[in-house]
Amino acid sequence: MFSPCFANLIVILAQEGARTPPNPWTMPGMIAIMIGLMYFIMIRPQQRRDKERRAMLGNLKKGNKVMFSGGIVGQIHSVKEDEKMYVIKIADNVKIDVHQEAVTALVEKDQTPDESAKT
Repeated sequence: MFSPCFANLIVILAQEGARTPPNPWTMPGMIAIMIGLMYFIMIRPQQRRDKERRAMLGNLKKGNKVMFSGGIVGQIHSVKEDEKMYVIKIADNVKIDVHQEAVTALVEKDQTPDESAKT
């Protein structure tokens, strides 16, 4: 009634079902490994960049040349500590008030703005 191939398939499937059950800690272990990888690949580098940025913002003072999120490059004319604002000189007789969070990079004297944005 059954072909020999079908009979062999049934025997193989019966042997598959007779195996020992999988370890119940396999799936939680894999999830823990994935969470650990995500932490070291995504979260840890972002925390390091945030720490470096906070240190850079804390060390800014009058005379530093900075670049902003809009691409404007200017020199810090004065610092308003209580408001977390900078007065930036972007050209002769042109000064703007900028919030501290808008600063994206410190431009060194021998660097172009493009080079400082990459670091």
